[in-house]
Amino acid sequence: MAIAPNMTSVPSRAPAVVATGPVGSPLGTGRVRLTGGLLHDWQRRNRVATVPHVVREVRQAGNLDNFRRLQDPSVGDYRGRYPFLDTDVYKTLEGVAYELARDPADAEEAEALAVAREFYEESVALIERTQRADGYLGTFYQSPQSAKRPWQDLSWGHEMYNLGHLAQAAVAASRQLGDRRLLDVASRFADLVVERYGPDGEQAYCGHPEVEMALVELARETGDGRYLEQARLFVERRGAGTLEHTIFAADYFQDAVPLRELGSVTGHAVRMVYLAAGATDVALETGDDALVAHLEHLWDDMVARKSYLTGGIGSRHSDEAFGDRFELPAERAYAETCAAIGTVQWGWRLFLATGRADVLDHVERVLHNAYAVGLSEDGAAFFYDNPLQRRPDHEQRSGAEKDGEPLRRAWFGCPCCPPNVVRWMSELQDHLAVADDDSLTVALYASAAIDSPALGVDVTTDLPWDGRVTVRVRRAPDRPVTLALRIPAWADGATATVDGEPVAERPADGWLRLTRTWTPGRTVVLDLPMPVRAVTAHPHLDAARGTAAVLRGPLVYCVEQQDAAAPVDDLLLSPEDVARLAVDHDHPWRVLRGDLAVAPPTSDDPYPPLGATAPATHRAPVALVPYALWGNREVGAMRVFLRLS
Repeated sequence: MAIAPNMTSVPSRAPAVVATGPVGSPLGTGRVRLTGGLLHDWQRRNRVATVPHVVREVRQAGNLDNFRRLQDPSVGDYRGRYPFLDTDVYKTLEGVAYELARDPADAEEAEALAVAREFYEESVALIERTQRADGYLGTFYQSPQSAKRPWQDLSWGHEMYNLGHLAQAAVAASRQLGDRRLLDVASRFADLVVERYGPDGEQAYCGHPEVEMALVELARETGDGRYLEQARLFVERRGAGTLEHTIFAADYFQDAVPLRELGSVTGHAVRMVYLAAGATDVALETGDDALVAHLEHLWDDMVARKSYLTGGIGSRHSDEAFGDRFELPAERAYAETCAAIGTVQWGWRLFLATGRADVLDHVERVLHNAYAVGLSEDGAAFFYDNPLQRRPDHEQRSGAEKDGEPLRRAWFGCPCCPPNVVRWMSELQDHLAVADDDSLTVALYASAAIDSPALGVDVTTDLPWDGRVTVRVRRAPDRPVTLALRIPAWADGATATVDGEPVAERPADGWLRLTRTWTPGRTVVLDLPMPVRAVTAHPHLDAARGTAAVLRGPLVYCVEQQDAAAPVDDLLLSPEDVARLAVDHDHPWRVLRGDLAVAPPTSDDPYPPLGATAPATHRAPVALVPYALWGNREVGAMRVFLRLS
């Protein structure tokens, strides 16, 4: 086994102990710190706005009362519609642990962190008191009023899904704060699961994958190989059909065939990518090359045939699921925010296992589009689903609610996305770089201070707004080491210099590898071209056939009605129009400005005769905004894909 215990006792901000893939090991929070730019701004917003908002909503929704009532029945009945709402506390705690480990930059941050600290301490104390003597923890099933017993409903009870998020919060608290209280709770719960469902136990598994990657992480933190073995068992057992397939068929649960025989990603999108992420962790730790190869196949098929242009996944609202290949309707895209987070979790792990730069290209696209769009600019409202088109008469409806607000919402009946955003936002720095003794690989670009065994560098960039990346060496050994920089597929014609001199090396497989005996002060400047460009749709992608979308760098753009002097459904886009679009560098969103032809329908006939094409009548000024920022102003129509002229 590749895992090793974290032997230090209470290390603040300790890095993860992770099996080394072909590009090295990831650099955790103690070695990477965001220093400026968009991702740094996202984290500040998370700290001062999103965390206090989510803490307040979790309290108001009664999630903490669900723990409290098991010691004090006078608190009242279980709050909430679903049996797995403990996870919202756990996900919030995971993000809070990261935020508490950072020193506040000002009074506003200090005030927000005081709110986070109070929530953290209260929650940990409640969780410790609620856990049963045998290790079980689940406020819904521990309730004397519950109609079902623990472990009775593996398909929908999500008890091991709860454990997964508890374990991830526990590992975060141990690594970031040196606090093992949650780690002890999670380990006892995991011990119970190993006893009940281990090699000699029931051959069963949870209806909602997630515990697999958490058990691997728990094994890494504790050095207990039983948790890795349990994760492996859950991955291998899935598809045996042992779950009770109520409401939806076996495919929904990824339970129709074993994972190794699955031809394409299928079923509930979040469950699928969580399962794949856990399986990739298992394969990385156990050296299972065959499993890695199969997961690569599933990833490639998903990216090419079941992902939206934004990187979002899940085209069906009814079961929050993948559809058929190329079944990607823009206005009905489900593209759940949690699915975007699951995609980057899987993609990051697959990169660690393979070193593939193109996997990171997709992770980058998801990060800046399908993930970023889920949170409002003020950090206190969320999209659950993320369509690529909004019609003028559309009503926004999300989750299980019968209706919805016209833009993002403050909370949901099934509020899985908001605390998921909190934890992922707090962990962004953990997914920027990997290293070993002889190399530093910068995987995703953001302004950051990076300290690795090979090099200490400061990265400065204004991506995704500007394509220049500057890497200044701060510390280096007296021997040759390699600095590897990803060249995104969108950056055709990228150039680089070292101390002002063009480099002789050429990119290969998406990487520019510069091997030098570096000295402090040496500077690499990487220029990634970011022209405005447009893409069309695959001919089998019926929903977007005959249209085009505009991109710049990793960003997908869209038109909101308030930025167009004609109905967005009537706008036409031509290659010449794309070439004329100009970046407004004075606008904080770097909007693209131009004018497009307008072709209103000539009649109300929904099916006009073949050849009856509506001619363009005039041109209208238009501004395109980054898709991630739509829905922050007023209600109106929106389109990513525009009709081709």
